[in-house]
Amino acid sequence: MTTPPSTLQPPRRPIRELPDELISQIAAGEVVERPASVVRELVDNALDAGATQVTLRLQAGGVRLISVEDNGSGILRSELPNALKRHATSKIASLSDLESVGTMGFRGEALAAICSIAEVSLLTRVDTADEPHGWLLDGRSGELQPTARSPGTTVEVRELFFATPARRKFLKTDATELAHCIEAVRRHALARPDVGFAIWHDGKLVAQWRAVTGGGMDALRQRLADVLGNDFVEQAVALNWPLDVPTDDGPQRLRVWGFAGVPDAARSRADWQFAYVNGRYVRDKTITHAARSAYEDVLHGHRQPVYALFVSLDPARVDVNVHPTKIEVRFRDGREVHQGVRHAVEAALAVPRSGGAAEPVDAVPVTAWTPPARQDGFAFRPREPEVGHRVSDVGALWGYGSGGALRPGSGQASTGSARTDVSSDPAPTTVRAEPVEALSDQAPLPSGDWPLGRAIAQLQGVYILAENTHGLIVVDMHAAHERIVYERLKQQLDDQQVASQPLLIPATFSATPDEVATAEDCAEVLKTLGLEITALSPKTLAVRAVPTTLAQGDPVELARSVLGELGLHDASTVVQRARNELLATMACHGAVRANRRLTLDEMNALLRQMEVTERSDQCNHGRPTWRQVGMKELDALFLRGR
Repeated sequence: MTTPPSTLQPPRRPIRELPDELISQIAAGEVVERPASVVRELVDNALDAGATQVTLRLQAGGVRLISVEDNGSGILRSELPNALKRHATSKIASLSDLESVGTMGFRGEALAAICSIAEVSLLTRVDTADEPHGWLLDGRSGELQPTARSPGTTVEVRELFFATPARRKFLKTDATELAHCIEAVRRHALARPDVGFAIWHDGKLVAQWRAVTGGGMDALRQRLADVLGNDFVEQAVALNWPLDVPTDDGPQRLRVWGFAGVPDAARSRADWQFAYVNGRYVRDKTITHAARSAYEDVLHGHRQPVYALFVSLDPARVDVNVHPTKIEVRFRDGREVHQGVRHAVEAALAVPRSGGAAEPVDAVPVTAWTPPARQDGFAFRPREPEVGHRVSDVGALWGYGSGGALRPGSGQASTGSARTDVSSDPAPTTVRAEPVEALSDQAPLPSGDWPLGRAIAQLQGVYILAENTHGLIVVDMHAAHERIVYERLKQQLDDQQVASQPLLIPATFSATPDEVATAEDCAEVLKTLGLEITALSPKTLAVRAVPTTLAQGDPVELARSVLGELGLHDASTVVQRARNELLATMACHGAVRANRRLTLDEMNALLRQMEVTERSDQCNHGRPTWRQVGMKELDALFLRGR
């Protein structure tokens, strides 16, 4: 009888050392996925050498030739024999160096791995009197010969994967591989505005970014415009958020800066999300989640935000030796980084574009920012208040009848009003509301005054039409007032607990050890959310109370979702998200409804409130609250000037 194949035992093989060439080819399989992987490694080395100009030359998408030329420090002749050996590097020499890597490359395996699967030559020269000429090293034979060259290094990689033809079959078309190579250089270019980059393919210049003079945010803004286009910069807000992180060794500086796209600039794909840690492009779940959570209160649907974020912190607090391609990192304190990124982006997006732009300050301590409009390290200078009527809220100018109904034409709130508003705010806000008579005179608008203009009409009881120096402003009055009420409610309930409702019969469910541990460790956080979850056994949890607003939902599904979020992310983020969802529902019911007729005073009061309310450019669901129609667009509609 024949033995089934599944029961056959494979022949025993002895344990033995692998040959060096096979070891290098295995390493190449981890490091080199496609030509773009080689480009990334070689550009890393060029930047570590202090290059200010990097030129990439490709043939056949990088399969036939990859040449990276730089004007860096070069390599000494005495060090050249070690340059292409496995685990030979100038970047680290001890474990302490490995634990605080401050360079782009450091593993010492990339060049050796590339040599095992391609033909490699290295041409270099140092700028010293001892070596008046360059040297050419053949990677296959090890032959070294003098040659002419200006200071710097050129690494040529020909016939990629010639020694591993099976890998070559997995490559895409030349155009696709070229696109990946350009993307690899583009990621470096965004982080280094001080370095010029040029890409040639089959003898043609396909991309070039010149070095930007100067530094700071202006240089970054210019490089972003050069690489991603002016539209990205025009639809993005600058952020510069320092934070002192307390540690056992004393305070360490965590800084987050860059540009975050406004919600209107969101895309259907996450292809314009660039995150850097200490100058290294990374794909990190902590940063991605932090940035996305900062947008969740202003982004509509499943759109993806765009941003270029740069995080700098002590190299000893981040492990870059997680993956052979060095594209993943691990933070010593991931929650601190998450909080820093989220707060930095939130603070930048909170400033209404209708009321003035944020002014991040380059290399200036937070204590020097005057006056700080926020307490989270991000400052913006609000517009100077001007003389005008003082109202505690828009509701003071809008009359409400029974049950919150608006009385058209009324300038006083009904004393018997039972409505959800924010008129109890003890700190009145100065707004400018001209009398109706003055508005009807159609006097010219003062230059630079009132970003959202002055109201001139109401359309179908839904939209407010206003005039500013640029043309026409169209405002969705319900969406705008909904955001104003929502933001005020958030301020009022910052230190309060969500109301909860006990369940008559506790809802029990089988829980994982992680869920049980999270329920026990985060009991106080759960209580703040209006949830009471207790352990009945090591494998069973019971939901005893839920938020009053969510009493009709599935308590088990709610508990699992919240515990999962608490287990992965900062507890404060989960609390804020749950609270915001509840308050958004309340604000929607408390906002002025469509088809309500407003006076010009009431419309102007709403516009002034929008200019001083955080995140007023979007409603609670992420839809825009206002749009600008410029004079050029209006002229085009009527063919003026043609």
